[in-house]
Amino acid sequence: MRTILFTGKGGVGKTTAAAGTAIVAAARGNRTLLLSTDAAHSLADAFAAPIAGEPTEVHGNLFVQQVDTQRRLERSWRDISAYLLSVLDAAGVDSITAEELTVIPGAEEVLALLELRAQATSGAWDVVVVDCAPTAETLRLLALPEALGWYMDRVLPAERRIVRTLRPILTRAAGVPMPQDTVFDAFERLYGDLEDVQQLLTGKDASVRLVLTPEAMVVAEARRSLTTLSLFGYRVDGVIANRVFPESGADAWRERWVAAQSQVLAEVEQSFAGLPIWRSPYHPQEPVGVADLADFAVATYGDDDPLATPIGQGPMRLTREGGGSTLHLDLPFASRNDVDLARQGDELVVTVGSYRRVLALPAALAKQAVSGARVDGGTLQVRFRPTGGDAV
Repeated sequence: MRTILFTGKGGVGKTTAAAGTAIVAAARGNRTLLLSTDAAHSLADAFAAPIAGEPTEVHGNLFVQQVDTQRRLERSWRDISAYLLSVLDAAGVDSITAEELTVIPGAEEVLALLELRAQATSGAWDVVVVDCAPTAETLRLLALPEALGWYMDRVLPAERRIVRTLRPILTRAAGVPMPQDTVFDAFERLYGDLEDVQQLLTGKDASVRLVLTPEAMVVAEARRSLTTLSLFGYRVDGVIANRVFPESGADAWRERWVAAQSQVLAEVEQSFAGLPIWRSPYHPQEPVGVADLADFAVATYGDDDPLATPIGQGPMRLTREGGGSTLHLDLPFASRNDVDLARQGDELVVTVGSYRRVLALPAALAKQAVSGARVDGGTLQVRFRPTGGDAV
């Protein structure tokens, strides 16, 4: 099953690009789902049709879904919400306020990812196209399984043991109920589900597509997004430059825009060399409806296959030479000063800017020492050797 995620800075046209790509996929006979994980859903506006919380067919082979996060919340986090409500009740919070406070920040995006997992594993689809939230929210969300993994492996087991042993004492001392095992189980299920999502989205049939407009600030954010997505193992398979002014027939006012965009587009070509870069012309009005969205996709991709499976090994790979090994992690646009590296037992901690990834080393590397590291051509290279030595 092919999975394509679309993301970009808010307002660049990622919903339009995702919808147009899904229509092309469905027109080829693929049973296609277009799913929105953006809390501010726009698919109903793009298709000028009501979209339900379950997959709704809007055209031949094309189904669209805007996740009903409230219903998904009640189904997925029933035990967690019930516990939080009991704590707030013991603290004297009224029931209506308590209901509002139990909605965990970021829950909508997380639940949408869980719905993506459910749909992807259902076997009902040949292609799943995801209209993601704007870049910053998407990056935080895709990094979540890694962060939760650290908590689940180290903190939660200890908390569970302490609470199970001292629950009566802690309850009397704190004056609020302590969580039961069902609450811990719910957190573990949540982590397991998100880990499945990460494995799905970093697999060979999944990729991320960046959407941008020819503006310097937008392109700068897209470059940072490529670095961070690569850090967490997500492969970017192309860039869509949207709302490009045509050069022919430009008046004096538009000529200035064309010149400015040309400079930025040259930077895009240089920045994302090696990736397909599709240009979508500026439209006098926003594409709305199946016909307009299909025309958008055809004009954007031209003769290219928008469903082509990404080639290559992905952002992370391992090579062996002599008696040692080298771990390669693509970090486009990152320099040595941007990257911090640390070894903690069987893990390698890589920090780029405000994002940190904890890599669990395979057994073969966990027994070796780090002998050196460098950033060369946008790739972090960490060398390991089998004999003892100081870690980074």
